[in-house]
Amino acid sequence: MYRQRLTLTVLTLIPLAVACGNEAGNAAGGETGGSSVGSGAQADVAGAHWIIDSVTVDGTGHAAPGGANVEFGEDGKVQGNYGCNHFSATATFKDGRIDIGEASSTEMACEEGTMEFERTLARTLADGALTTAAKGDELTLTSGAGDRVLLTREQAAPLYGTRWNVTALGAGEVSHSLPEGAEPYLVLDKAKGTVTGHLGCNDVSATATVQGGHITFGTPKTTRMMCDSSLMDTEKALLGLFDGKVDYGLDHRSLTLTSADGENVTAVAGK
Repeated sequence: MYRQRLTLTVLTLIPLAVACGNEAGNAAGGETGGSSVGSGAQADVAGAHWIIDSVTVDGTGHAAPGGANVEFGEDGKVQGNYGCNHFSATATFKDGRIDIGEASSTEMACEEGTMEFERTLARTLADGALTTAAKGDELTLTSGAGDRVLLTREQAAPLYGTRWNVTALGAGEVSHSLPEGAEPYLVLDKAKGTVTGHLGCNDVSATATVQGGHITFGTPKTTRMMCDSSLMDTEKALLGLFDGKVDYGLDHRSLTLTSADGENVTAVAGK
């Protein structure tokens, strides 16, 4: 398990309205574990979902892959995604500082470009105290060496009407990224009771009923193109969601679909 310690020092603080999922954050902040935040650090950072836009190291910028994010919970918990792997830790708010304890991450392998960004981001976040400058919905974390992480506060995505771009397939706790050129997505329409999208090679449509944490997908109707075998394998895996009921988990701008046989699909909100 990948572990590291992160420490963020908050120097410039501007109040932000925060929202996460279906619950509004506490803009005024509060105490976590009896800690004291005289400068309002907890109010400005905790409760917001921060999308990681880029990392600049030694003057060279690196654009973040979709799904890279970090969230500081009101309860002192920290969770996020480096670009491929999820990580979690705990934080203590005290004296204008955010001290993040030992972080744990998953060990999923993605394509090399994504993994290189992940390593760069992890090193930068772990590079000692990071000064924090907030302006509106934008946040900049700067290391002592001058390296920077740029983030944007982002609202939660609704289940319906969002283009859910599939980023990984797997089973249980083991997931793998998609082959190059695969850009599958799904869109749920509440009024029509349908799902439409793309499976990696062919377009798809079906009925979709959402109830009690489950989505029941009907028999899929697809176009009939033939593609590279890797794309067809992705398509076959996604077709396993249809003609049955799947569990779904919605976490801010991430969606997880899990079929009855344990196969899972991870997607992030996109355009």
